[in-house]
Amino acid sequence: MEEKVPQVVLNSGQKMPIIGLGTATSPLPPNDVLASIFLDAIEIGYRHFDTAALYGTEEALGQAVVKALETGIIKSRDELFITSKLWNTDAHRDLVLPALNTTLKKLGLVYVDLYLIHWPVRVKQGVEGFNFTGEDIIPFDIKGTWEAMEECQRLGLVKSIGVSNFGIKKLTQLLENATIPPAVNQVEMSPLWLQGKLREFCKQKGIHASAWSPLGGYKHFWGTRAVIENPILQDIALARKKSIAQIVIRWIYEQGASAIVKSFNKERMKQNLEIFDWELSQEESEKISQIPQCRQFRAEYFISEIGPYKSLEELWDDDP
Repeated sequence: MEEKVPQVVLNSGQKMPIIGLGTATSPLPPNDVLASIFLDAIEIGYRHFDTAALYGTEEALGQAVVKALETGIIKSRDELFITSKLWNTDAHRDLVLPALNTTLKKLGLVYVDLYLIHWPVRVKQGVEGFNFTGEDIIPFDIKGTWEAMEECQRLGLVKSIGVSNFGIKKLTQLLENATIPPAVNQVEMSPLWLQGKLREFCKQKGIHASAWSPLGGYKHFWGTRAVIENPILQDIALARKKSIAQIVIRWIYEQGASAIVKSFNKERMKQNLEIFDWELSQEESEKISQIPQCRQFRAEYFISEIGPYKSLEELWDDDP
């Protein structure tokens, strides 16, 4: 097995490996194929897996956990850190616990390590995935939804709770009423979208910032090749004899954040963990900090003249 991935201690007291394997993929392979990929990842040394109700990968991940225990790759479930997320149709006080129970059933687990509100958005029940119109986007009750998340933690069904895609205003609003603060805010973060202000705010509040799709998710339905094709990153990677992915993951690590990286290729999975025995020079870090900024995933489909968010500024808290 590779050298162990360092861990960060969250404000809940739980330890989280700072590199996680993302499991969102499209089109979705059959469960047995996915389970085999996740088992490979556990063998390679991944101990943190990031799934979500939306992704359709919870069952396959659960199968991989069973297999890893059966084959002795891991000795106990506690060696793994598993994150899942509450989808928008269940973002309501009365729906959080049932949604989490469905997730646990699919994973075949009695608890998840981290449970996140996927978006600060609520969509009418019964809507499949992203097949919604403006009329389906309804007001999101941050206070009530978070209270239900806290209850899930008190019940021991999750070890830590957090959010995803929350800006400063929404985090501030959540913190005003929270008795348990979010442990993590998982957001788009890469050299092309540094999230400096948001990261600083999270740091002040003791919330750990985690980067989803730091490589641009370019094989997803929304993906972009902008990170992979960035000339500054290409130059640094070439000079260092590293992959662009390694440069980006190392950069995120040096920012004090964690990275959720998705590759189902065994060789790249290995490479993505090989970032701990070297560091970026000050000059390289400065070059990265000068890359022109642009949010890659704008989520325009949550914007509607008749919905709660009428502009990108409202969705992203004035940071479109």
